[in-house]
Amino acid sequence: MSPRILVRRPSPRLADGELTHIDRQPVDADLALTQWQGYVGAFAENGWDVTEIAPADDHPDGVFVEDTVVMFGDLAVLTSPGTASRRGEVASTAATLASLAVGLGIEVARIAEPGHLDGGDVLKVGRTAYVGLTSRTDEAGIEQLRALLEPRGWKVVAVPVSKVLHLKSGVTALPDGTVVGYQPLVDDPTVYPRFLPVPEEHGTAVVDLGENTVLMSSDAPRTAELYAGRGLRVVTVPITEFEKLEGCVTCLSVRMRGLT
Repeated sequence: MSPRILVRRPSPRLADGELTHIDRQPVDADLALTQWQGYVGAFAENGWDVTEIAPADDHPDGVFVEDTVVMFGDLAVLTSPGTASRRGEVASTAATLASLAVGLGIEVARIAEPGHLDGGDVLKVGRTAYVGLTSRTDEAGIEQLRALLEPRGWKVVAVPVSKVLHLKSGVTALPDGTVVGYQPLVDDPTVYPRFLPVPEEHGTAVVDLGENTVLMSSDAPRTAELYAGRGLRVVTVPITEFEKLEGCVTCLSVRMRGLT
């Protein structure tokens, strides 16, 4: 069966989204929709099925759907977002998962208050889940995640993050497990067994599309060359309007792989 992504089209109120570490800039909602369509199209062109979660136009940050659920094989963990304005996004993600659960064999769990966890703070490398301790994810949320994952053979590692919004705003991982990041925005690269610094801030985020292919922002051409030099096929998409809101290629979708 083909891998699948969950996505949500951007709200017309996207420009009102939360910001933590950067100054607000004008956001073009029409351009954002065009860029989102191109992003989704890149997955479809590379063999991924696409499932749209119901629009959440009252939630400016709703397009960053990765923050509402994290997949660990056949386990979907619904999150408890760390900022109140985003907590209403989870219900529609849960409804979509419920419609898919039986057919795809998915088990659904949930992080509950008073714990908080954003999906953008979870980086999976092999059977290790690195989880950012940020303004959005706290120790109580991480402990709930650990209780869900360790019986399934996962190791959960808490990573203090102070320089970016989410852990995956600063680091992601290549298909071979090498963690990549723009070093000025990474608190402690020695946390990771293999770390590769990249030359551009927007080169930190990659999505493994399978078949030795990665998806990344078109705003990091030198980093794209670096990845190509490591033997990867690189697909680039423009996501400028989402980068203005501390977004990247990882947070615009939830990737579901290996389901029957």
